[in-house]
Amino acid sequence: MNTLHHLPVQAGFVFISIFAGLTVISLLTHFVARRYEMQPNAAVREFQTRISSWWVMTIVLLLAFWFGEIGATLLFFAVSFAALREFMTLAYRRRSDHNVIAACFYILLPLQYYFVLTDWYGMFSALIPVYAFLGLPIIASLSGDTGNFIERAAKIQWGAMLSIFSLSHVPALLMLSIPGFEDRNILLLIFMIAVVQVHDVLQYLCGRILGGRSIFPDWFTHKSLRSVIVAWILSVALAAALSFITPFSVWQGTAIGALLCTLGFCGNMVMAAIKRSFGIQTWSRLIRGHGGMLDRVDSICFAAPIFFHIVRYYWTQ
Repeated sequence: MNTLHHLPVQAGFVFISIFAGLTVISLLTHFVARRYEMQPNAAVREFQTRISSWWVMTIVLLLAFWFGEIGATLLFFAVSFAALREFMTLAYRRRSDHNVIAACFYILLPLQYYFVLTDWYGMFSALIPVYAFLGLPIIASLSGDTGNFIERAAKIQWGAMLSIFSLSHVPALLMLSIPGFEDRNILLLIFMIAVVQVHDVLQYLCGRILGGRSIFPDWFTHKSLRSVIVAWILSVALAAALSFITPFSVWQGTAIGALLCTLGFCGNMVMAAIKRSFGIQTWSRLIRGHGGMLDRVDSICFAAPIFFHIVRYYWTQ
């Protein structure tokens, strides 16, 4: 993995486009808000809050990516920590689970990102699916508490897989060696994050604008079939447009974009079902207008591992 202390020109183009888009949207929402100044509109206020959060998140991404592998790895280490904290806060029900949850925070999390930073693919890919899968229940059993044991173990393993293993695949893209694409792997991160996150935003906007009956009214609100289809088409078109910053052809970028959007939607849906089972609407209030960290990265949790292995299998040496 090469250390990057600058961004490729294509990355600058993408970030300039994002900032330009945020500026236009911010101005439009400002004018709309002034129109409703005498009659406050909750939807407008919510959208303004979301835009403000997107400004912050985009700037954080830019600063992290500017410092290459170190910046990207540290950023997603922090993202994983926040996501793991949100998940374990809800999964933690018994005092006897304290040691196994501590192992996730103080052993698995730093080790996983250490393996990413040192390009140790073998341990990176096996630490949590193999060693943690077997080791965490062993630690849990040492407490002597067998009440709802399989349920407790499954929740903790799910938390580790989603919050640590899945998210660590984002900076792990920097460890790949792609012929003719040297020192530009950061563009793969930008491509994946842009497509998946824009797809999330478009699903929200299309749901608000187009309306329609929710796919699952009881627990997956604001996602109608028409809004999902329109958001999917627009996001796949974005993937095709961004293929020039990747080693993919236009058709390859389109196909990968379609897969990323589909996986992202599945991530939204599965995590919504998990929230429903916990009896909550958002994971936390960490990000204004967006809920918790897991609310923001649930789609990436499902898209990143598949994207990583597709690129590794078909494009690396």
